[in-house]
Amino acid sequence: MPLLDRRITDAGGDMFVNLTAWAQGRAIAVKLVGVFPENVVRSPPEPSIQGIVVLFDGKTGRALMTCDGAEMTYRKTAADSALGASFLARRDARVLLVIGAGGLAPHMVRAHRAARPDLDRFLIWNRSPEKAMAVADELSKEGITVEVQALLDDALGMADIVSSVTMATQPLIKGALLKPGTHVDLVGSYLPDMREADDDVMSRAALICMDIREGHDCTGDIIQPMESGVIRFEDIRADLFELATGRHPGRASDGDITVFKNIGGGHLDLFAAMALHRRLGEA
Repeated sequence: MPLLDRRITDAGGDMFVNLTAWAQGRAIAVKLVGVFPENVVRSPPEPSIQGIVVLFDGKTGRALMTCDGAEMTYRKTAADSALGASFLARRDARVLLVIGAGGLAPHMVRAHRAARPDLDRFLIWNRSPEKAMAVADELSKEGITVEVQALLDDALGMADIVSSVTMATQPLIKGALLKPGTHVDLVGSYLPDMREADDDVMSRAALICMDIREGHDCTGDIIQPMESGVIRFEDIRADLFELATGRHPGRASDGDITVFKNIGGGHLDLFAAMALHRRLGEA
């Protein structure tokens, strides 16, 4: 599957991404999307992620469908993390903690819940409790009870799955506070100077995986501990392709701490767009 990934970032951390993925003879997806974190504090506020995803016929090049880039990104990203957790989290996981309360947060709860129906307790923490409460209120309308946590350190010790969706540049997740068997899902760090998990998380992890290894140098959660010698590139034991095809067995022991770094990529937008187009055709 040919891939083209171009990311342009300015000094302020705004990013514009041009992603193309081509499954020959099947479909082509092109994603044009901007990530502008300060949009949420503008007056009036705007989504931090905006853009489009276009799906083309892989045999003729004919345009088939145009999708909202933010909505596609939210759903694709959440599904990517939930798929990773399906291989890496304990089978008896019950408690999900979401760190961050941006547009992606409610989708993470929905996706993990869909992948793991046995999850029955949902926690959320955010620097601004009001935003966390807004996510909890949104999900309550769907019959999902979410508990807003005042202290992140306390919440970390309760969670079976920790899913972090922040713009943090300093680690929020302290490995020393994780109980044995915790699965850590890292989503927010998409630049080398961004980081959500500390060195203890990475050193305690028995298994570190990514959705795609080629993105390791884009994220501070991988490149920073590599540069300090905490982990090596070889410590990334599997990617999502290897997990999904059974080439790697995933979690080996209930007591292991596992890490999944979700960096994303055009191939995932292609899969999501193909699935949506197929569903629309069946409707």
